[in-house]
Amino acid sequence: MDLLTNPEIWISLLTLTVLEIVLGIDNIVFISVLTSRLPREQQANGRRIGLGLALIMRILLLLTLSWVIGLTAPLFTLVGMEFSGRDLILIGGGLFLLAKATTEIHEGLEGGGHKEGEIPKSISFRGVLIQIALLDIVFSLDSVITAVGMADEILVMISAVVIAIGVMLLAAEPLSKFVEEHPTVKMLALSFLLLIGMSLVADGFDVHIPKGYIYFAMGFSVFVEMLNLRIRGRTEPVRLRPVPGEPPEPAS
Repeated sequence: MDLLTNPEIWISLLTLTVLEIVLGIDNIVFISVLTSRLPREQQANGRRIGLGLALIMRILLLLTLSWVIGLTAPLFTLVGMEFSGRDLILIGGGLFLLAKATTEIHEGLEGGGHKEGEIPKSISFRGVLIQIALLDIVFSLDSVITAVGMADEILVMISAVVIAIGVMLLAAEPLSKFVEEHPTVKMLALSFLLLIGMSLVADGFDVHIPKGYIYFAMGFSVFVEMLNLRIRGRTEPVRLRPVPGEPPEPAS
């Protein structure tokens, strides 16, 4: 009963839940972009399973806190820099994100090098889940280390993670639909993944970039893109009006 009546526990739960949701933005963007390559009837299942894997990964890491904390211990020294298991995971995950985002941008702009009339191969459902699971490890590790620093009770940490994943699950559907309907927003999301990947690599090399800077850049870019979409939405009907001196377009 002390846990339920202790105000510090509730404040810790609320603070940690908000932080977990904020840290989960990276996860949602990646899952939304990746599942958009799936057939439409598989996309919702891909998002649910992807976030389910993220939840399982976070809970397993929380239940093995001694192992997670051990990941921060130096393993070896190279060129005067100490590298831990966490550093290696962040560097590997960051490089994977950079490669994946670059490939997706190339696919979107160049069509993946497909010949005219050739139908591009769609990514398999299993392939999407494997990629999501790999990145879930990186995002979950960052999330769990934050949880360890914010709360002492394992029940509070797990509760915050469950609530955060629930919110992410609700946000994933409209976010994915919005990204799919606006190609420029998808390119912006892929650019975010490049930014996140670079920050993970930098963090792995002990060059910490405050999350606030990254999220401010992402938020400002989204704000500018929303203005662009709003302006385009207002000007598109104007273009349909006949120009004086020109015959009106035939009705479709």
